Amino acid sequence: MVTQRAKRCNDYNERSDATITTSEAMPEGGLLQSKYWTAVLRAEGKDVWQVEDINEETYCTNYKLPLVGRYAYCPRAYGLKEKDFKQIIKQAKDKNLGWVRFDLLTARQDLTVKAPHNMQPKQNFIIDISLPEEKLLSGMKSKTRYNIRLAKKKGVEIFVTREQKYIDKFIDLVEQTAKRKGISFHEREHYLQMFQNIPEDVLKLNVAEYEGEVIAANIVSFYGGVATYLHGATSDQHRNVMAPFLLQWQAILDAKERGIKYYDFGGIFPESSKGGQQGITRFKLGFSPKTKPFQTAGSHDIILNKPKYWLYRFLQRLKR
Repeated sequence: MVTQRAKRCNDYNERSDATITTSEAMPEGGLLQSKYWTAVLRAEGKDVWQVEDINEETYCTNYKLPLVGRYAYCPRAYGLKEKDFKQIIKQAKDKNLGWVRFDLLTARQDLTVKAPHNMQPKQNFIIDISLPEEKLLSGMKSKTRYNIRLAKKKGVEIFVTREQKYIDKFIDLVEQTAKRKGISFHEREHYLQMFQNIPEDVLKLNVAEYEGEVIAANIVSFYGGVATYLHGATSDQHRNVMAPFLLQWQAILDAKERGIKYYDFGGIFPESSKGGQQGITRFKLGFSPKTKPFQTAGSHDIILNKPKYWLYRFLQRLKR
């Protein structure tokens, strides 16, 4: 399934000099603007609304902040036309929102200001997996290829499941990973709602088992002609058997079997000085070092209420 939003993204890629090579793909295949993702947000109690009178389905979510009130976020709303922005502005004003945030492919300095932070990564690493397996392997960094083979040799087993006991185990691994790396992940309820509200053919859990113990797991989506690595976690134990490399490789092979052409590794951070983000970026780029990332302009805001918005920006600066 290729969405109208993905087709509009194709048009952009074909006429752009953006540093991408996947001209028929977009991040998550458009999942964040789908009815499935909307169902997850609503199940979490979020205030989601659909923009009316535009050419394609676009959803925004309202959030409320202390002192400055409400604003809306429209994730990955790529391909919007001028009249679409006008409709969103009109409806947002009717809802008494202070500003509306978008992820944009190209900056709109005539209409928006750069948001203080990006809601989604500015760069996604999306590779073409239509090549034969041998070509994909030969195109990897030698260390990545070696680690895939090492995991196989060590006896790491990979399987796909939606059984609740493995979902629970994945969430336990998320908590282990967060503690080990000193970073925050989603709450347990978020992952549960994903599996409860996104159909089995769209969302899978890939599990790596070693000596009868689950040591790593990934959530992968299949939407809009793109397979996407959404979330992953690893155990504190048996890290030397390199299970995450085999997990990604098996997800790629599963996507190829389903006739999917593109695999989205999710966000990368080549300009970051943070050790965790550098490690994530090195790991993902190892699977196709010659592929350039899907580049966007990041998150931008349309200001509807200037006093509220600039108070928000002032408070953001104080917080930092």
